[in-house]
Amino acid sequence: MIRVFLLDDHEVVRRGLADLLQSGGDIEVVGESGSAREAARLIPALRPDVAILDARLPDGNGIDVCRDVRAVDSSIRGLILTSYEDDEALFAAIMAGAAGYVLKQIRGTDLVDAVRRVAAGQSLLDPAITTRVLERIRNGVEQPRELKSLTEQERRILEYVAEGLTNREIAARMFLAEKTVKNYVSSVLAKLGLERRTQAAVLATRLLGKTP
Repeated sequence: MIRVFLLDDHEVVRRGLADLLQSGGDIEVVGESGSAREAARLIPALRPDVAILDARLPDGNGIDVCRDVRAVDSSIRGLILTSYEDDEALFAAIMAGAAGYVLKQIRGTDLVDAVRRVAAGQSLLDPAITTRVLERIRNGVEQPRELKSLTEQERRILEYVAEGLTNREIAARMFLAEKTVKNYVSSVLAKLGLERRTQAAVLATRLLGKTP
């Protein structure tokens, strides 16, 4: 049996999906939720083979749930279900490790097939929009506007600052003199219009997703 968890904020949708998936006899719905926060807690505990995750929820989104769940148990396969054909969301889904991204307009039989394929280890990403996203990945994700003034070396320094490293630790990582790192940090602060190192760390954490 393929074990499936359902995340959608509409109970009627969850019931319809459960009936559809379980009609084939080889799929069992082992849990469901209408809350992103609750789902992130329940899914690792229930350990389904596939989690069908609504992309947009009142208290979050299925893409973040997918990322959080796979950080705990990478064997759980995430299938993002959405009403919108959105390049940004698809890109985020790929980065979150989702195995599939399908539109809610999909036919019921195709969704059941998608669950089976994802459970078998296949990647199921809509080819109509995946091509554009992969092109974006190949060309590199556009840098946030605030960071465009920084050189590559200064950006690396900023990332290390965001991780909480001291100038001495950064110098050791980059094989630079501590005084050189200090100068780089001063340059980064000046370019970003900041006064303190802590401000740079907060900004970098927001823009780069770095965790100190």
